[in-house]
Amino acid sequence: MRLGYLYSRYPVLSQTFCDTEMLALEQRGFALTVGSIHSPLTSIRHPHAGRLQAPVYYAPPQPILRLWEEKARDENRWPAALIATHEQKYGKGVKAATRARNATYFAELFVRDKVDNFHVHFANRAAHTALFLKAIANIPFSITAHGQDFMADLGSDDLLREICAAAEFVAVETEYSRSLMMERCPDSATKIHRVYNGMDLSNFLHGAPQAGNTGPVEILSIGRLVAFKGFEYLIEACEQLRQRNIQFHCEIVGDGPLRARLQQQIDELRLGALVTLEGALPQGRVMEKLRGCDIFALASTIDDHGASDIFPTVILEAMASARPVVSTTTAGISESVVEKETGLLVEAGESGLFADALEILCRSPELRVRYGGAGRARIERHFQIETTVQPLVELLQKKEHSSPRSASVLPSPGRQKLAYLLDRWPDDDLPSLDTELFEMRKRNPDIVAVACEFVDQRRLTVAMKRLARQLEFLPDAMAIEAEWQANRKLVLALEDDRANETVRAPADLFLRQARFALSLRRMFAQKQISHVHATSSRALLCGVLLKKMLGVTLSASIEAKPPISREVIQNALRHAVGGRIANRKLSEQLGAPFTFDRAGSNRVWVRGLRLLKPVSRIDLTRRASFWQEWTRLLEGWSTRS
Repeated sequence: MRLGYLYSRYPVLSQTFCDTEMLALEQRGFALTVGSIHSPLTSIRHPHAGRLQAPVYYAPPQPILRLWEEKARDENRWPAALIATHEQKYGKGVKAATRARNATYFAELFVRDKVDNFHVHFANRAAHTALFLKAIANIPFSITAHGQDFMADLGSDDLLREICAAAEFVAVETEYSRSLMMERCPDSATKIHRVYNGMDLSNFLHGAPQAGNTGPVEILSIGRLVAFKGFEYLIEACEQLRQRNIQFHCEIVGDGPLRARLQQQIDELRLGALVTLEGALPQGRVMEKLRGCDIFALASTIDDHGASDIFPTVILEAMASARPVVSTTTAGISESVVEKETGLLVEAGESGLFADALEILCRSPELRVRYGGAGRARIERHFQIETTVQPLVELLQKKEHSSPRSASVLPSPGRQKLAYLLDRWPDDDLPSLDTELFEMRKRNPDIVAVACEFVDQRRLTVAMKRLARQLEFLPDAMAIEAEWQANRKLVLALEDDRANETVRAPADLFLRQARFALSLRRMFAQKQISHVHATSSRALLCGVLLKKMLGVTLSASIEAKPPISREVIQNALRHAVGGRIANRKLSEQLGAPFTFDRAGSNRVWVRGLRLLKPVSRIDLTRRASFWQEWTRLLEGWSTRS
């Protein structure tokens, strides 16, 4: 089964359960296509996310996204009536037209990848977008609702009911949230199912706190710095612990809008030596903090808008790390923490009671060890991902067997695929590139053309707009940097490889192209790209790195006036099986299998013929059979991969 995932934003540091779930599904044979409407807000990415085989596709730049809207309108697939209905029912604030515009790109993506069903985490913007995607492409969807999303963020129970009615099924994190959802959406009650978040225990070392620890008790809390996490009550509890002469230190890991206010509270209570705000940390550091603490504390509450934690994943992570938990009875927390067995639970918003619970564990190392061990055992019995993902798998398989769209096997290797690699687009330095892309797509529609950078400074012609919808675009710099930071071992290997070269590309150019290559790696692997054609000297450097990582064959077109030294180009072309060189001197130096590309040169007569093309509508710079011959040559090279 080909399963899509649609996120409003991916990845998000606090949403490790998304990575864990998708990895578990891949291990069970599901082929995934992952889409994210927005790029991540930070370059920090958890290491285990790098094990995901599926690439992440981000919505293209806004000017390109509007072209997808135009295409949907031209093909009578733009859901104008649904947009109007939503604006009338729910108001302009739901941004129905924006959701529909985002849906147009992902509808094309999911159709192209033959997605049978797509799943959405969080009943908010992405779930709203799913309604329009289904209307445009007729692809069924399912959702997992969490808590704050449907209780506060979505802003309309009527819209929630519409989303649930359209979904194939609705998963929720706990029995508590299942009851809430059924109250709000009674007509969809039979399709609402509890699916717990699960833990991959290979990420957690089993080590309980040491009963013989004589230093200050280390208290740890983790979460986004927002009201319903209750950090103000934790800080108040820490003040009471100090008054009771408890030797402790408390770290709060996370970031968010309340950071300044919480720091002010710490300063006013003169707790700076005892309570520290650590900010956001990568998952590896978070795991170190969990292993180093004695008690995990989370003072979850309900904020003024009714939002709360439902089933905090971080509590499961603490229990998986064999740490005792002090938390509150808010929402579904008691479905993970068992009172006086794996931790202590108190009423939310009661800092005195929270301090009492912390004091009990601070004064009893033996109790900390007992609760921590029991927490780990509870995770092993009930919350391992292999166990918790099973209800979701059964729901998806039930959907698969009942749907005529479904194809229950993984895609089989088909025609060898070619990729055209563009350093940037549009590119004024490559006047014939658009013509080449049009000609190649006519002869081989399987060609994947990727632009690493979109130049948003050109007015696009009608022909360019048509071409733009055939291009893939890399996401913004933050997503590219996140991929770079998440693959440090591979990055170091690439950098070491460059250091051993006798002729090196400039460092800034290498780092730019290496980031592009890492961002393309999983996409090319999933699409079974076997040959990469670099369309410029800059793209050639990226192509060389892709060849080293993926084993593809490589060819290149080198422009008449490349911005890179001849020595660097010659060194890079050692990795290519052939190509076209528009610089005569360089072409003569290289010889076969590289050919002189007279039509790409800067000769006066060639430039004149190019100027005639808009009038004649014929490419007078090349003979009629050229592109067919070039297509056969590229396909021949691809079979050598």
